[in-house]
Amino acid sequence: MDKYLYLSINIASILIPFIASFYPKHPFYKHWGNYLKANFFVAGLFILWDIYFTKLGVWHFNEQYILGLKLVNIPIEEVLFFFCIPYSSVFVYFALNYLIKSNPFEKKQKYLTLFLIISLAFLGIIYWNRLYTSVTFISTSVFLLFCLLIKNNLAKVYLSFVVTLVFFFIVNGILTGSFIEEPVVLYNNAENSGIRMGTIPIEDIFYGFLLITSIIVLFEYLNTKLPMQK
Repeated sequence: MDKYLYLSINIASILIPFIASFYPKHPFYKHWGNYLKANFFVAGLFILWDIYFTKLGVWHFNEQYILGLKLVNIPIEEVLFFFCIPYSSVFVYFALNYLIKSNPFEKKQKYLTLFLIISLAFLGIIYWNRLYTSVTFISTSVFLLFCLLIKNNLAKVYLSFVVTLVFFFIVNGILTGSFIEEPVVLYNNAENSGIRMGTIPIEDIFYGFLLITSIIVLFEYLNTKLPMQK
C-alpha cells in the first residue's frame, strides 16, 4: 500500500473540492474552461522546472511511495500534483470570493506585495549559491513585481492562500516526512536554505504560492477576455 501513498494524497486533495464544484448557487464547474487553460499552461512550466531540478539533483523521489510510472525523470504522481493541488487551491479562492464580503488584506495588499518583492529578492541574492532558494525566491519576487506594475489587486489571493496554508502543511508535511517513516520527496540540502517549518523547507511555501498565484492571475485574466457563456 505504501506505493499508493503519493497518489492517494493527490486524490484526497481534490476529491471534496471537485464535488463542491457543482454547488448550484456558485458552481465552479462552469468556469472549468478558463481554469483548465490557466492550469495547463502554468503546470507545464512547473513540470519542466521539476524535471530540470530533478536532473540536477535538487530533489528526488522515494521509490517506496510511488507507482514507478514516470514522465522523463519525475513520477506520474508528481505530474498529477500540479493539477490536483492547484484545483483545490483555486476552488478555495473561488469559494471565498462568494463567501467573504470583507477582506482584511484589501487595504494592505499593496504594502504586503512590496514587502515580499523586496525581501524575496534580497534573500534570493543572499542565497544565490542555493539553487532551489534563489530560483524560487527571485522568481516569486519578479512575478509579484509584474502584478504590482499591472496593478493587479492580490488581496483575495493572499486571503485564500492563508486559508489553504492549513491544508498545505498537512499535504506537504506528509510529502516531506511528517507522520511517515521516510519522506516522499527528498531534498538536497546543499541547494536550499536549510530553514524548515517542521519537515517542510521554507522554499516550498513560496514555490506553492507562485504556482497557485500564477494560475489565479491567469485564470482571472482569461475570465475578463473570455467570459463564461451563460
